[in-house]
Amino acid sequence: MILRPRLEDLKIIGFYLGKIILGLALTMTIPIAAGLLFWELNPSLDFLIGMEISVLLGVLLVRLCRTDKDLNWMQGMIVVSLSWVAAMFLGAIPLHLSGHWNSFLDACFDSMSGFATTGLVLVQDLDHLSYTHNLWRHIIMFLGGQGIVVIALSFFVRGFSGAFKMYVGEAREEKILPNVVHTSRFIWLVSLVYLILGTLALGITGVVNGMRPLNSFFHGACIFMTAFDTGGFSPQSQSILYYHSAAYEIITIVIMVMGALNFKLHYHLWTGNRREIYRNIETSVLFLTVASSFSIVALGLSKTGSYSSVWSLFRKGFYQLISAHSGTGFQTIYPQQFTMDWNHLSLVGVILAMSLGGAICSTTGAIKMLRIGIIVKAFKQDLKRIIMPERALVIEKMHHIKEVFLDDKLVRGALIITLAYIILYVAGALVGMFYGNSFLNSLFESTSAAANVGLSCGITNAGMPAVLKTTYIIQMWIGRLEFMSVFTILGFLIAIVRGK
Repeated sequence: MILRPRLEDLKIIGFYLGKIILGLALTMTIPIAAGLLFWELNPSLDFLIGMEISVLLGVLLVRLCRTDKDLNWMQGMIVVSLSWVAAMFLGAIPLHLSGHWNSFLDACFDSMSGFATTGLVLVQDLDHLSYTHNLWRHIIMFLGGQGIVVIALSFFVRGFSGAFKMYVGEAREEKILPNVVHTSRFIWLVSLVYLILGTLALGITGVVNGMRPLNSFFHGACIFMTAFDTGGFSPQSQSILYYHSAAYEIITIVIMVMGALNFKLHYHLWTGNRREIYRNIETSVLFLTVASSFSIVALGLSKTGSYSSVWSLFRKGFYQLISAHSGTGFQTIYPQQFTMDWNHLSLVGVILAMSLGGAICSTTGAIKMLRIGIIVKAFKQDLKRIIMPERALVIEKMHHIKEVFLDDKLVRGALIITLAYIILYVAGALVGMFYGNSFLNSLFESTSAAANVGLSCGITNAGMPAVLKTTYIIQMWIGRLEFMSVFTILGFLIAIVRGK
């Protein structure tokens, strides 16, 4: 029998959702300050309006739903899933007011793309967007990479026993430190230290390449935020192609790879345990899948004759491959070149890379390297059971920060999430095909949205049907939260209708 949720459940959910919305409202002070600094008064007003609406909604929820009770697992999961929907709508308000998006749906698309660290865009005339709005696009991607709940736990919400339930609901399975609030603050410490170093490296490179210092360091900060958080937004419509710099590409590759690594691995590197980087199963699987998928891309590109030298083939092919595998979505080619200059085999290599993603507890989306490693280890274990005598006890283990023994629960969880992602990829592709796109192009765009990558072969544009825009928004949302909190809210809605 399904139990109908009580009024108390709704109050608890509303109260904590209101607190997170208030935290999001406070982040809008950053673009307001930037707008005043750049003398962009109208853009500052856009964010002032967005902040006022967010504060009013947050205060209303906190006041109406005030409670001293803690979250249970169901409530925590629902707060997380609703937080991302609320962030999408509230984050879209100042974007839409700028006039650079054709509709509020388009602004919501880019807002969800930002918070979910995807990178697909519908913005119009990006090259003339204000500094203030451009900064906000990259800030929401930086916030989304760390996690909306991580922001709240780090700065705005005091520690409480339900914090871990919200943390897990945001697709983070591991605590770096014993306390989840301290874990959240460590994630922010790592990100902010890297932000300073990355901005300096990119800013100096831009100045050397002839950019004005202000523009160079502004671009450097924006590019770092979206590279480390594997998002893919950029201040210019040409993405990384705009800079025409091999040094810029190398630096962003390093940052993208760092963003694809587990924050727990970053902690061990910071504390001097550098051996972990090559002992960990995630980094081993990442190296092998990058090598395998790039081999497919390189083989495909060698057949097309699109690139005149091995260096240009490697430079273009490897960059798009790393961008895809890390879930970033930066491009050094135009979207149409995927269909015009790349053949089907090279596209399959990129799709494979996008579908796999990076490490768990990182800023990437998709299936993740640990799950791939678990599935391979499980296959190896079953193969041993077939070959060895029936009485033999077959034990398989792997190294992930510590030695972990493979059990059925671990394998089952990895297989379920992997299957769910595959279904999500294919479902989006079917919608794309319904609107007249080829299967491979539709699968490319669908995988990019659901795996939170942001590479595009040209399907994503402001003129595509509203149903396809909505499909990609839902895919970005589900893919970023890795299903469980979304499934929980669906179950909650069913319980409201059918519960007793």
